[in-house]
Amino acid sequence: MAFDLTTAWALLLALSVFIYVVLDGFDLGLGILYPLFPHKSDRDLMMNSVAPVWDGNETWLVLGGGGLFAAFPLAYAIILPATYPLVIAMLLGLVFRGVAFEFRWKSTSRFTRRAWDWAFIGGSTVAALCQGMILGTLLQGITVEGRAYAGGWWDWLTPFTLLCGVSVVLGYALLGSCWLILKSEGAIHDRARALARVLGLLTVAGIVGVSAATPFLETAYFDRWLTWPGVLEVAIVPVLVAVLAAWLARTLVGGGADWLPFVLTLGLFALCFAGLGVSMWPWVVPPTVTLQQAAAPHSSQMFMFVGAVVLIPIILAYTAYSYWVFRGKMDPDEGYH
Repeated sequence: MAFDLTTAWALLLALSVFIYVVLDGFDLGLGILYPLFPHKSDRDLMMNSVAPVWDGNETWLVLGGGGLFAAFPLAYAIILPATYPLVIAMLLGLVFRGVAFEFRWKSTSRFTRRAWDWAFIGGSTVAALCQGMILGTLLQGITVEGRAYAGGWWDWLTPFTLLCGVSVVLGYALLGSCWLILKSEGAIHDRARALARVLGLLTVAGIVGVSAATPFLETAYFDRWLTWPGVLEVAIVPVLVAVLAAWLARTLVGGGADWLPFVLTLGLFALCFAGLGVSMWPWVVPPTVTLQQAAAPHSSQMFMFVGAVVLIPIILAYTAYSYWVFRGKMDPDEGYH
């Protein structure tokens, strides 16, 4: 079987985006959960749990965006104009939460600390919401004429994109609560477990809602998911989602290892990502531009692919090392500032 460089780049970018969702998802989720933990000691512990790794998590977002520009420049030139307001709002949200992360520790007055807390909450929520709405915009289709975006300024704002945005916010909040279960003990651990039960139900409801609406966005989606006999090939995804959702519910209600809810939630995200791949393949801008049409010249792709193959294992290694060094439960009397 011949090596398809364009497909390899598509899989590499998909992997980068998924790793970003996995790593920065629980990070953003903690910010979304912040209002539900009003005590300063709890908030300090929540921030300390991600302080050593939060900025490194966003490396994968840069890799995904930069890789899209380099490997699929036509897709980049179409998707960005279609989602400019969302991308700008997302980046501003990430900036505000990043600044709040550092400045909050140096705030000496209650007013400034509260202001930075709300910057952290708002930045995390806005970033998560925008990421979900960008996904929804891609799924619902982007108007293209020739080789350029031909839609309007507000095409990204629809009930479906809002549903996707809210679902991602809920999913990230679930990841954040499961991360707290993994990293904390005592009262904050018990509260995180209680929140995870509610957020698990809401997240599954969001998955069901998005999944039910997606086949009716495009005829190709409908044919892929709901026509016979193709439905037999893709049915494994919703079946596994149901199995993992039931397992997660049993774990959160009945107790068990503290690492299990986090791993099961990551499994749900992976299955959602697989479902997204089933819907979109082989498009990069549904339903008009395929991966092959959007790809950069072969020589350019090969030059960058060699660099990516060298650098990505290095990034994975230092990321894994960071999480290994700061593994285990957080000590409320110790911090990382």
